[in-house]
Amino acid sequence: MPLWTGRFKKELDKKTNDFNSSIPFDCRMAQQDIKGSVAHARMLGKQGIIDSAESEKIVASLKEIAAELEQGSLAIDMTAEDIHTFIEGELTRRIGDSGKRLHTARSRNDQVALDLRLYLLEQCDALESSLRALLAVILDKAEENYDAVMPGYTHLQRAQPVTFGHHLMAYANMLMRDLDRLFDCRKRMAVSPLGSGALAGTTYPLDREYVAGLLGLDGVTNNSLDGVSDRDYALELMSVLSIVMVHLSRFAEEIIAWCSWEFKFIELDDAFSTGSSIMPQKKNPDIAELVRGKAGRVFGDLQTLLTVMKGLPLAYNKDMQEDKEAVFDAVDTVLICLDTFAPMLETAMVLRDNMRNAAAKGFINATDCADYLVYKGLPFRDAYKATGGLVATCIEKGLTLETLPLEEYQAVCDLFDEDIYEAIDLDNCVRKRTVKGGPSPVCVRSEIVAMRERLTELK
Repeated sequence: MPLWTGRFKKELDKKTNDFNSSIPFDCRMAQQDIKGSVAHARMLGKQGIIDSAESEKIVASLKEIAAELEQGSLAIDMTAEDIHTFIEGELTRRIGDSGKRLHTARSRNDQVALDLRLYLLEQCDALESSLRALLAVILDKAEENYDAVMPGYTHLQRAQPVTFGHHLMAYANMLMRDLDRLFDCRKRMAVSPLGSGALAGTTYPLDREYVAGLLGLDGVTNNSLDGVSDRDYALELMSVLSIVMVHLSRFAEEIIAWCSWEFKFIELDDAFSTGSSIMPQKKNPDIAELVRGKAGRVFGDLQTLLTVMKGLPLAYNKDMQEDKEAVFDAVDTVLICLDTFAPMLETAMVLRDNMRNAAAKGFINATDCADYLVYKGLPFRDAYKATGGLVATCIEKGLTLETLPLEEYQAVCDLFDEDIYEAIDLDNCVRKRTVKGGPSPVCVRSEIVAMRERLTELK
């Protein structure tokens, strides 16, 4: 039975009741609802708002309900209006009128706001774990390939030589920022709105800080209107998740390209690939493609809640029931993407020779050729022009900078000497880029060590 039946003389229309009901999705917050109710009941007893014996009776019964739900011996009644109604009804069925005292000094408005915060805090822990797991795979893969020379790209055109380890560490840095944002978001989530009531607090002598302490939260909300109507923490988490998906989608796009015959830089394990129903030779990177596609789904979840919240007056409005499906879907989607991406990358075979062969084409050592002249005293713009002329000569004669005869170099600029070939050697080109954050093997290994230490310290 709904908690609000006293005012009404007619039952809610069946279809309207189904439309109004939130239990199909808020049932996943059952444990958090009970946890919040236990803390509230303890506080009511401590403050003398209800008898302490009744408080303990409520707590004991709530814990039994929690255990039975966990074990599966108690099924949630999906005809209930919401998870709060179901749990309070089950409590009252078990202990009678004492169960009806639980809702003293509380509204479903501050109750659901607390439940959602508690649930999302737990999901933040799961997201942190999955992000750390993917980062560990990336760091291991980068360490294995810290010196594997490959072409770096701009505009998807070969640009300058880097290493595969360096390329992977770019994604490691993105995910570290995601982890930082998750930690930052969690700070603002970990406060208790309980005590805000429907919107105007209550006349009962509540100890809100005591409840927050029991729940492991850092404090309480400062304004009762904001306490029940704030969903910034959900929006902020969904923003973090959207950025995570941007990063995973970009990474997936590169994996998809690298698997193609046009690149052939990596090969995915059979366990993370699929075939074609008509073309027997195909090995498709469908898992990476799905991750790329699911990014749009998470962006849509964020847009859903932004749109729901943008025009709402204070305080609570039923529109806000739409927050849960969107944020639940975003969390679920990101978790499955992270948990699938990590083993896909871990088992991928890196084809170092193919990367090296690709790096040997496309004149990606041209900047090093120009820098050679700069070190000899030529202004960079003149060195740039001279090197551009050499590249044009190579293209015309079907040569590379490595195979271009010395006399051709010297015909363009007399500063060239035999040591030009050492300067434009791909390994040397990479090895010399020792500026902090550069692709040299020394820098890559140093970056990996620093990030491992940071991950250990970040708690």
